[in-house]
Amino acid sequence: MEAALAAPPPDQLSSKNFNRLADLIQSYSGIKMPGNKRTMLEGRLRRRMRVTGVPTLNGYCDYLFEEGGLDTEIVHLIDAVTTNKTEFFREPAHFKFLQERALPDLARSGRRTIKAWSAACSIGAEPYTLAMVLEEHVRQAGRQDYSILCTDLCTQVLAQAVAGVYAEPMIEPVSPDLRRRYVMRAKDPRRGEVRIVRHLRSKLSFARLNLMDEAYPVDGEMDLIFCRNILIYFDKQTQSKVLKRLCAHLRPGGHLFLGHSESIVGIDLPVTQIANTVFQKG
Repeated sequence: MEAALAAPPPDQLSSKNFNRLADLIQSYSGIKMPGNKRTMLEGRLRRRMRVTGVPTLNGYCDYLFEEGGLDTEIVHLIDAVTTNKTEFFREPAHFKFLQERALPDLARSGRRTIKAWSAACSIGAEPYTLAMVLEEHVRQAGRQDYSILCTDLCTQVLAQAVAGVYAEPMIEPVSPDLRRRYVMRAKDPRRGEVRIVRHLRSKLSFARLNLMDEAYPVDGEMDLIFCRNILIYFDKQTQSKVLKRLCAHLRPGGHLFLGHSESIVGIDLPVTQIANTVFQKG
């Protein structure tokens, strides 16, 4: 019998190309790409290889760095490597804080329009949750309105957020009362999809924004800024720069919400912690 042919070696990034990609991704998006992420990165890049028709991972790097493909491919590359875990009413203590403290304070202050910003909105679960909470507040308090700016680096997740269409299991954290008011089911139940009602969708505006940019083209008088579970992907220096830029867009008395595992320890910011990962500008 003939000896079995040895399997061809798996297609892998060279150390040089992994390092070039890691440096590019961090400089462009702030996202750290340590060595233990190599397999994940290779898997994500294979999606782009199929689209571009490049047969190998190192050939894809040649396309980027040697053949002028970077200008047209950078947005797609960043879309492929970004992580977009999100859910409705994630970290519910933040929304309870809004209902019990922040929004009543805004009502008493006479603020007519509440301006909120979801600075890493992903597919929209966070800003639509925020819209439900704000809509409930406005229904009860009266004489107030609100708007929510939704930004993200990834164009693919922004497109889904604009549509406001989700697999039905995603809305399980939403209470039955809120579902009845703010969620529509597909006419064909076999699709297993829901959509956020038009009125809430009309309260949101969307834009692509890179938190690594030196300046953000955003209103400087935000009442609420949510930037949750994105800073953990940045090094401390990048975290500091991003947080300082975010605080510059927060009005005095406004609130900044970070993810449950994120901290501002060691960063000089014009805010005071008033609840777990909730900060208020002085």
